[in-house]
Amino acid sequence: MKELSFEQALQRLEKIAEDLEGEEVSLDTSLKHYEEGMKLIAVCNKKLEEAKKKVDVLLKKDGNDFELKTFEEAGEDADK
Repeated sequence: MKELSFEQALQRLEKIAEDLEGEEVSLDTSLKHYEEGMKLIAVCNKKLEEAKKKVDVLLKKDGNDFELKTFEEAGEDADK
């Protein structure tokens, strides 16, 4: 499978779901759609994880200072 953007993979997943819901498809075709869908889900998950790692969050500290934290660190602080 060629490298797809998140949006392309999601759009293809939506088309597969639409095809499976809207028409009579053979078992073989359904299985092919299922296999492709699982690969596309993996692509989407990979892209989301990559994006999550890139997200930095600026959190305001006391006064006018700001602190740069990663997405994960900011989430840990919110849980406290």
